[in-house]
Amino acid sequence: MGKLDLHPNVIAVRHRADEGHAVVTPGALDAGWLRSLCLKLGADDVGFVELDRPELTEEREHIAAAFPRPHSAISFVCKLNREAIRTPARSHGALEYHHGVDHTNEVARRVVAELESIGVRAFNGSVGFPMEMDEWPARIWVVSHKPIAEAAGLGRMGIHRNVIHPRFGNFISLGTVIVDVPISEYSRPLDYNPCLECKLCVAACPTGAINPDGRFDFSACYTHNYRTFLGGFSDWVENVVESADAKEYRGKVSDSETVSMWQALTNGSAYRAAYCVSACPAGEDVLGPFLESRKAHLNDVVRPLQAKVETVYVVAGSDAEAYVQRRFPHKQAKRVGNGLRPRTVDVFALALPLIFQREASRGVDAVYHLNFTGAEQRSLTVVIRDAQLSVREGHHDTPDLLIRADTATWFGFLAGERSLVAALLLRRIRLRGSPRLLLAFGRCFPQ
Repeated sequence: MGKLDLHPNVIAVRHRADEGHAVVTPGALDAGWLRSLCLKLGADDVGFVELDRPELTEEREHIAAAFPRPHSAISFVCKLNREAIRTPARSHGALEYHHGVDHTNEVARRVVAELESIGVRAFNGSVGFPMEMDEWPARIWVVSHKPIAEAAGLGRMGIHRNVIHPRFGNFISLGTVIVDVPISEYSRPLDYNPCLECKLCVAACPTGAINPDGRFDFSACYTHNYRTFLGGFSDWVENVVESADAKEYRGKVSDSETVSMWQALTNGSAYRAAYCVSACPAGEDVLGPFLESRKAHLNDVVRPLQAKVETVYVVAGSDAEAYVQRRFPHKQAKRVGNGLRPRTVDVFALALPLIFQREASRGVDAVYHLNFTGAEQRSLTVVIRDAQLSVREGHHDTPDLLIRADTATWFGFLAGERSLVAALLLRRIRLRGSPRLLLAFGRCFPQ
């Protein structure tokens, strides 16, 4: 008998197993019992989904890296208070989101604790922060709650890219618990979308990020709404360190912006808008007043958001900047950086569709071949035509502009750390075709 066999805890575990108290529960978790447990512990609705569904293949791969052998997901929603989110006083909305996220995380923790007590391995993905910042600016989360919630029948994505629950609307917080065992019965996706396609989210968005045709401008939403998060914080720090003195800093950052950043650091970051959530009338519990009087909903909810005098943060030359100036002249469009600086070809290829500016691209009709050398050796084809973008691995079609670039030099140029002229003179970046097409390329992807 080895030393491990004599350890008191080892003896106790084996004794429990001999008495029939298995460390790992055999078979499948009963779906009815599991649903009752989640509701008792604070969830407002729950669904179950097996992670080997084709639509969740990518999610399973990311989850498995953090939690080996994942089998099933418990997806649940917790309701948020609507009026706190609808008010133009964004501090109240931020408080509701913070408490809602804390509550959802706590529900997930309680579910995990109960499952662990019966010998089931369980893992709760973070509802909000902290996240995997070492992966920035690529995927910084382990569990993507939205696709799992859709697969579990808890709602469908609306035009505003928020999950709309059939009863609670989009006034919800999503949570996910992963287990390594089957569940006796799984949920199926909704056979309809609760989104009413009313386009009120389009009307309320101050940046034009939501387009009536379904297109979503990630960069516009991210730059403004997440100003005190992530890249916005990075940009603020750079304003601090680049300022020669307090006077220069104050010329870049107003006093209210400084204290707003203090608030984010002390009490948690606040969404600058989230007006798409505020304006949405979908969901059975939410829909009644809208059906009774659409005019009242517009006057009470949407128009106060549209009329609010505020700063809207935009990237210079972006579609969002033009949209604010045209649609909301009473709101101040302020040019800022958003901290989105790709450092690898993978992230660069992923970022291009996210930061592509459709309106700014009008008039560009070109095929670009990008050939990266140095630390990474990759080839991409980027086509910009008819205000549409495609990005493909390898070289395809005949290029209008061929760009050969040392990887480190190219990303240093994009980050504003290296001179394009010097890179061209040193042949770290070489062009075959009109240099004007490179300028046109930059216009489509302002940073």
